[in-house]
Amino acid sequence: MYYYKNLQNWMNDSILSTLAKHLPQLLNNQFNTSRWGDLPLWLDCLHNLPNIAADPIHLDSGVHIGNPVQLTGPSDEFQKKLMTLHPWRKGPFSLFGIEIDSEWRSNLKWDRIASHIHPLANRLVLDVGCGNGYHCWRMLGAGAERVIGIDPSAKYVCQFLALKHFTKNTLPIDVLPIGIQDLPANLHAFDSVFSMGVLYHRKSPLDHLQQLFDLLRPGGQIILETLIVEGGYGYSLVPKGRYAKMRNVWFIPSAKTLISWLRRVGFKDARLVDVSITSTREQRKTPWMTYQSLEDFIMTDGSGRTLEGYPPPTRGFFIAEVTTKELR
Repeated sequence: MYYYKNLQNWMNDSILSTLAKHLPQLLNNQFNTSRWGDLPLWLDCLHNLPNIAADPIHLDSGVHIGNPVQLTGPSDEFQKKLMTLHPWRKGPFSLFGIEIDSEWRSNLKWDRIASHIHPLANRLVLDVGCGNGYHCWRMLGAGAERVIGIDPSAKYVCQFLALKHFTKNTLPIDVLPIGIQDLPANLHAFDSVFSMGVLYHRKSPLDHLQQLFDLLRPGGQIILETLIVEGGYGYSLVPKGRYAKMRNVWFIPSAKTLISWLRRVGFKDARLVDVSITSTREQRKTPWMTYQSLEDFIMTDGSGRTLEGYPPPTRGFFIAEVTTKELR
């Protein structure tokens, strides 16, 4: 698709040339109405966005694109068009003065980890399971040379493309509608790889960690966020049925267990850098995400425990490194 022309050209002569060969077919497979029945509606939204080159674009303290005076036509009509892509789960975004108040205040997550990671200046960065790419924009704002996000949800990718439309495709940032399994094996290409909110959705967490390891070049860094529980070495919670109404939560490890998993696949200097209990300050319903949210998934007795009686949703950030000797 023409949205990825610049990325394809860059990939052809880059360390990701093996991915470039397969990219057109991967895009055709994902941007397919047999897979996404509402895809024509989402693409129609993209095709009918106003032709504006946003100025300014500020990505250092948030994602701020354009000036309100640039917006032609009524702002409520523009907002209605963006709502075609509801629900907006990650954000917030400021687009020509319209505040897209997403379900997740993803800026709070970024603020918790920004000081712990390697500086992103001049680094090739991958964000696995990035949703609509909020953190990809923040990574670019932090100086990354190029940022690539991957997420198999075509709707969230269309949200990203709606925002990028106003940059006139001039920035080195892309979100692809693919999963980690679609990437070539043993790429060893990226300087920094982020996996946030993915691990607990994997039936085989060690396989996921191995995939992340194989994406990193020597000297690269993994930044991983996942649900964790209290417990000693080797302990993991395996929910019976749902966890906070989520069906696909398989393993929630203790911090010590996850660090041992990271070491097992070859990462070095694995450490926990942040722990936070998810609150309704960070995840909640908004006019831009009107479905059920955290308040509907936890008990009302003030304990913070999930409706199923499990410990409150607690997220840990882990960082680890890859050195030359570990590559296989």
